Amino acid sequence: MTPEQSRTSRSIRDVALPATHEARTTPLLAAARKAGLESESSVALEAARLAGTLQIERYERLERIVHKSVHDVVTEVDTLSEQLIIETIRAAFPADRFLAEESGHSAPAPAPVPDTDGSEPPDRIWIIDPLDGTVNYANGIPIFCVSIALVVAGRPTLGVVLDPARDDLYCAVAGGGAFLNDVPIRSPLKEKLSDLVVHLSLPTYGFARREGRVRKRIRVSRVTGSAALALAWVGNGRFDAFVQPRGLSVWDVAAAGLIAAEGGSRVTDGEGDDWFDLARPPRGVGIVAAPPDHHATFLELLR
Repeated sequence: MTPEQSRTSRSIRDVALPATHEARTTPLLAAARKAGLESESSVALEAARLAGTLQIERYERLERIVHKSVHDVVTEVDTLSEQLIIETIRAAFPADRFLAEESGHSAPAPAPVPDTDGSEPPDRIWIIDPLDGTVNYANGIPIFCVSIALVVAGRPTLGVVLDPARDDLYCAVAGGGAFLNDVPIRSPLKEKLSDLVVHLSLPTYGFARREGRVRKRIRVSRVTGSAALALAWVGNGRFDAFVQPRGLSVWDVAAAGLIAAEGGSRVTDGEGDDWFDLARPPRGVGIVAAPPDHHATFLELLR
């Protein structure tokens, strides 16, 4: 074992789940139980909490920052958080696969064991962004999150987004609703487009006129530096809409898109089609999430 591996192992063992988050029956777990995902939700919550605890412990105490590209960085906390999440989930569901921002796809899962009726169980893959908003985190800006989603047979079924700086835990179960800190949430309805506060992030080139059209119609736009957290905020109306037609990856949106949709928003890609597709490449995903009454207007303004 190398010194770096030794330090990593010690760091992971030293992270303990806060005592205040003991397992108990909650509206979220009730929805998960109804969907047959009670164990999965409990494990995902534990994994998110472990990673979030680590991130707060290391906040503004980073030892290493590496540039992945001109505008993107990765820290040792990204790597350790991802390892914590994968190890926690794999211990409970060893046959499941993973797609994580830092490590990519996991090795193929063992051959599935047929169900009693002879059919194969559906493919399951956990999609993880261990620290969305790394640039914010590395610069001491407290807007970042942990994102974990379970995709079954190609569709997000469970989504968890933890904002460690505020101890806000967003969750959603497909068909079972969205929750913030165990309380069901819905995005509020606003009749006028001019009342909407929107996460708006458009490409640098070729979108100037379209950006101007959108800005003239809404109240104000913001960009947070954490797409997953901004999209989760649509679930309870901190943002009324999320408009980013390009430049995202599946790990940015898998959990948060489900939270926004279960909170009552209409969620599509930048063209108005299905918002989730595992086959899309990194940076090849776009999202428009908005109240149903205003969604078509945003698509039109982007054309």
